Amino acid sequence: MKFADIGLSDELLRAIDESGYNEATPIQAGVIPSVLMMRDIIGIAQTGTGKTASFVLPMIDILAHGRARALMPRSLILAPTRELAAQVAENFEKYGKYHKLSMALLIGGVQMGDQVKALEKGVDVLIATPGRLMDLFERGKILLTGCNLLVIDEADRMLDMGFIPDIENICTKLPATRQTLLFSATMPAPIKRLADKFLSNPKTIEVARPASRNENIEQFLVKTSERGKRDTLRSLIEAEDIKTAIIFCNRKTTVRELAKSLQRYGYKAGEIQGDMDQSSRTAELDRFKAGTINILVASDVAARGLDVKGVSHVFNFDAPWHPDDYVHRIGRTGRAGAQGRAFTLVTPSDDEAIDNIQKLTGYKIPVHGGGAPAVDVAQPDRDEAEAEPRRGRSARGGRGKAAAKAEKAPARPAPVAEARPAKPREDRKPRNDRKPAPRHDDLDGPDDGWNGPMPGFLSVGFDT
Repeated sequence: MKFADIGLSDELLRAIDESGYNEATPIQAGVIPSVLMMRDIIGIAQTGTGKTASFVLPMIDILAHGRARALMPRSLILAPTRELAAQVAENFEKYGKYHKLSMALLIGGVQMGDQVKALEKGVDVLIATPGRLMDLFERGKILLTGCNLLVIDEADRMLDMGFIPDIENICTKLPATRQTLLFSATMPAPIKRLADKFLSNPKTIEVARPASRNENIEQFLVKTSERGKRDTLRSLIEAEDIKTAIIFCNRKTTVRELAKSLQRYGYKAGEIQGDMDQSSRTAELDRFKAGTINILVASDVAARGLDVKGVSHVFNFDAPWHPDDYVHRIGRTGRAGAQGRAFTLVTPSDDEAIDNIQKLTGYKIPVHGGGAPAVDVAQPDRDEAEAEPRRGRSARGGRGKAAAKAEKAPARPAPVAEARPAKPREDRKPRNDRKPAPRHDDLDGPDDGWNGPMPGFLSVGFDT
């Protein structure tokens, strides 16, 4: 379906056309007309199918009529992460450039001052993460009584991050009569209960089975070992025709260490993880989008909603703990009809996680290389070996390179050494019980079989 047939305004169609789009995706064709009719919506679709534009576009036309008041936003969009919130804001700027709509972005990691000033002027669209929104609300810097349109984006991610109680609290502070749109790639039971509680007669629009396979993404498992992961990853990077790639890790410390390791090997790699402040995360993401770096090592903070054009590959350095996260991670590639490839490095300890992923997606992921490990992982990574002393393994107590080589080398007969009689431990006496060495220049005399000279001090008696 073409956007011109959906019922959007001429100004909005002009902005869409200038962005290079004219055909609506299935989720957009299903959602936009219902939003314009003021229906509550439950939208279920895979990541990368255009969910963000499906609510941004009709909101722009709905909010084109009306006036913003100080501290009272007219609409509210809740997003689980700063990156996703910032991306929604970019969509409003891109598609709303011919509408005079004001917008504010409330996210953590930045100063509140500018955010409060924007709210005091009045905003048509407020895009926020739940934590920062509740913080400002409790300080009395914002009122939600004038908000007539609520969007909850990536609701299942909200559940994973523990935001559902905050969302329930926020919903109680909004007008009872409002339009609510809830979007998610999956629909677990807690999200269904949230929808039943706060949505009024919603229309459910599902364009793909939750967590179903994206046909545009080739998926592979790569068998390796814990010590050989970095070698395996570098071999894959060299073997694949990578334009831009995102590498996901489960831990923030792994993100830092892997990014530094790739940089040492000459790759243009950057990192995004939760311990970085917002300005650093934004700067790193801008470098990735501009092509200054072409490999981004990230935690799951970048797994949802991050939209970077031309991501050709996704690597799961760690198999995700939650199967839903796998769907969102690999969804960073194969977007908007493009082709992508996703590789997951697996060790024997990941068997259960992989089974859960395959049960969720209903797809048995093939093993790269026809069932055998794709690369030789016998040798430990150089960075791992260099890190051994830092991990508390000394040459005396740990297993170093020499020990490893000794195990691999064929056994050689040890040279036969001349045996020395070992003195039994119980025969060893304390030093103060030992007799002093005899002096041959002392007086002669027998002493219990001693036929050498008699020491003079032995003739001195001791009182007992």
